[in-house]
Amino acid sequence: NKVAQLKASGVETIEGDLKDKVSLEDALHGVSAVISTVSSTLSRQEGDSIQTVDDEGQINLIDAAVNAGVNQLIYISFCELGECPLQTAKRKVEKHLSESGLNYTILQPTYFMEVWLSPVLGFDYPNAKASIFGEGKNKVSWIAIKDVASFAVDSLDNPAAKNRIIELGGPEALSPLEVVNIFETAKGKKFELQFVPEEALKAQRDGAQDPLSESFSTLTLGVANGSEIDMTSILDDFQIRLTSVIDYANS
Repeated sequence: NKVAQLKASGVETIEGDLKDKVSLEDALHGVSAVISTVSSTLSRQEGDSIQTVDDEGQINLIDAAVNAGVNQLIYISFCELGECPLQTAKRKVEKHLSESGLNYTILQPTYFMEVWLSPVLGFDYPNAKASIFGEGKNKVSWIAIKDVASFAVDSLDNPAAKNRIIELGGPEALSPLEVVNIFETAKGKKFELQFVPEEALKAQRDGAQDPLSESFSTLTLGVANGSEIDMTSILDDFQIRLTSVIDYANS
């Protein structure tokens, strides 16, 4: 349980529900800054959806932060990865935040390596197997979740982050096939590859039965299309050592 782990490490926890405006105002009492990482995509409870959490819930949080006198709100979004319900919700929240009067920072990372280069999404490195979306030749600036967390923390009281939208990627853009080569070297095993054609990914997106499935299919298609972020100027403002895919493969 993540909450239990936080408490065990000495973090003070206060419960609030993005779907319950009153609980948010209670939770934000006396708070000077908020970092919102919430999304219904990877972890959900009953009643959670893109509509109730990623859209209306985040807007509830922003409004509650304004009412509670919060000074700064840092919002974890994502960069342009394809038009879908999740991206539509995030852009709506970004606009609401930028017009709220709060000091804000919007972080827009590309694909998390721990999610998209994991067995759950077909990159089964423990068994030396990988699903490759499309031809696997377009480059992605895979980023580590902990690095995004570091950018969020470093945005607190950082003039370079004030009222700014910042795209985030890792230290090097690599194609899925290049990632496979890195893992083959790190693990000492040849990978068995299964290619998923772009047409199949498009058909999966077009046939999606709900907003979450449509969004996931669109993001998968985005991996096939590639997502490169130039981090040169960003690293002038943030002193963060970015985690590489090689680091991840050897961890």
